[in-house]
Amino acid sequence: MIKRFIPTYENIKPLGRTHLLNDTLWMAYSASGAAFTFFGKSCTITLAGDSTSLSAGEKDNQTRIAIEVNGQRVVDALMDAPEKSFTVFEASEAQQVTVQVIKLSESAMSTCAIKWISVDTEGRIQPTDPKPHRIEIVGDSITCGYGTDDLDPEHHFITATEDVTKSYSYKTLQALNADYGIVSLSGYGIISGYTATAEEKVDQILPKYYDKLGFSYGNYLGMKPQEVEWTFAAQPELIIINLGTNDDSYCLDHADRQLDYQQNYTAFLKKVRSHNPEAKILCVLGMMGDRLYPFVEAAVAAHTEETGDSNIACMAFPVQLAEDGYAADWHPSIVTHDKATQRLTGFVKDLMGW
Repeated sequence: MIKRFIPTYENIKPLGRTHLLNDTLWMAYSASGAAFTFFGKSCTITLAGDSTSLSAGEKDNQTRIAIEVNGQRVVDALMDAPEKSFTVFEASEAQQVTVQVIKLSESAMSTCAIKWISVDTEGRIQPTDPKPHRIEIVGDSITCGYGTDDLDPEHHFITATEDVTKSYSYKTLQALNADYGIVSLSGYGIISGYTATAEEKVDQILPKYYDKLGFSYGNYLGMKPQEVEWTFAAQPELIIINLGTNDDSYCLDHADRQLDYQQNYTAFLKKVRSHNPEAKILCVLGMMGDRLYPFVEAAVAAHTEETGDSNIACMAFPVQLAEDGYAADWHPSIVTHDKATQRLTGFVKDLMGW
């Protein structure tokens, strides 16, 4: 019997930050999505695109989406139409099936939504079981998996080559068997976004959007994700912050700018702590340059001195190596992401006693 299900939280487990809007599950930040199980013979998932899906001129910005069935990727597509349906499973006999829908590209360029899930089943779809841990990762393009599918450093950003599941962030979450939230925007920083000239700050500041569903230039059903407040209902055990690579393009070796970064980093830690009173916070930096790492350490020390909050730690990533290759715009290659995953996973296990 074919049954159609609305992607409510009674039917699916949300992955990352999602929002129910007009009976659809809206996905913005990288790796947002849904996971569910059923016992049946077939499954078709219908997705809705945002405003970028309406225009061929936005083809480089359209949402990249993946669908996995029993751990295998069966769909990897761009939302180049307002609505697309994917039959992801078919069998002659009913089977137990686990499905994951994962938004591979970041929120700034585009968002999308799950409209409905059609399943041939005598029962219903069910959320997958919660994992033993919950982690939030806050970052920039490195965390998004910028360019992981384009190993030519002279090439530039398009959503078709961005895959968060190949980044250190998602791989670390998988290695630690953790449910998650990822809050990341390419080019964003603590006091400035990326700048090629360093003449003035670029107004791309991630702390503005930390308490939002996301940030996007496009809209879905007339709304932008930055108009939706995040509730912080699901509290993480650990929050990993990886911000400073873009700030460094502005700060360079200017002592006053580095101090500005440090002070605003401390202010951001207070914001993060206000929403997550019990979480351990881990501040990391270094994959694309470590010049600002001492100021991360200083910001953490200042936060602890000012607030008494010592539930916080720091870790430096090794700077990427030329022999490991580069992705688009000189971003980390998959080899570098894998090395970072190994280092971060080991550090977190020791830090958290997992």
